[in-house]
Amino acid sequence: MATPPDRPRLQTRSRLFEPALKPTLVPPGPETRPWTRWTASAPPAPQHLMECHDSAVSCLSGTLLIGGVAFLLHQRRSCTPYGRYAVGGGRCCPARLAWFLQEAPAFLVPLVLLLGGSRRSPQTTGPTLLLCTFMLHYFHRSFIYAPLTRGRPVPLPIMFYAAAFCSLNGFLQGHFLLHCATFDLTWLGTARVAAGCVLFAVGMVVNVHSDIILRRLRRPGETVYRIPRGGMFDLVSGANFLGEIVEWFGYAVAIWATPTFAFAVFTACSVGPRAYQHHRDYQRRFQDYPPSRKALVPFIF
Repeated sequence: MATPPDRPRLQTRSRLFEPALKPTLVPPGPETRPWTRWTASAPPAPQHLMECHDSAVSCLSGTLLIGGVAFLLHQRRSCTPYGRYAVGGGRCCPARLAWFLQEAPAFLVPLVLLLGGSRRSPQTTGPTLLLCTFMLHYFHRSFIYAPLTRGRPVPLPIMFYAAAFCSLNGFLQGHFLLHCATFDLTWLGTARVAAGCVLFAVGMVVNVHSDIILRRLRRPGETVYRIPRGGMFDLVSGANFLGEIVEWFGYAVAIWATPTFAFAVFTACSVGPRAYQHHRDYQRRFQDYPPSRKALVPFIF
């Protein structure tokens, strides 16, 4: 009985993190055994090499919102024990090393996602550029602010909590912008994006300038406290915190998405009470502290 001829075989394969593959009919022959042949076709629309995990984005965003409110309520009862409020006796890490270790993940995690996790296209240019503003802040905090700081040693638990937060938040912002968000080609011309970018830039300038003023209050090796003067410190005690809050709300306005607003709310809930605590501490330490200076919001609070 004659053996029927071999039928052409349909080669298919699906694997994450690989270009979309187009099934190809390959005629039988010795050159196709035992290996298979593949042809790749470019996707008609921009795709991401890593899938968007909506459940992870929603979970992490909700965690930021709930955690921010919980942290706000906690700080109404007690101060977070680092800096001037640190409790003696615990293990600490030198300030410069601690600030680098806890801030660097928020820069490095998005960088890894940016370099290896998404395909460039006109539709992904906007999210990529906006992610770079997030990374710019943490590049400064990790590689410029940290080596220059003259702060007190940081308790190890505080450093580990901060590093964990920066790692998760870095993943959330990077994954959402690179693998989930898409902007149309006119994104740069919208008033909302422009306003958000301006707010971010103003906030970062205030934050960086205020850090410089605080650093110059101490000589190397000193841990004393003096009244900060100049810049936004003429209006508020927490000028550096005000700058950071404005920064991240500008970032959130530009992107207009739940993960970015969740991060901005968490920032306000965490450093806002810190500004009020510093304000009260300055008033207790210095009898000549400017009475017109507010804690966080000029002329209001």
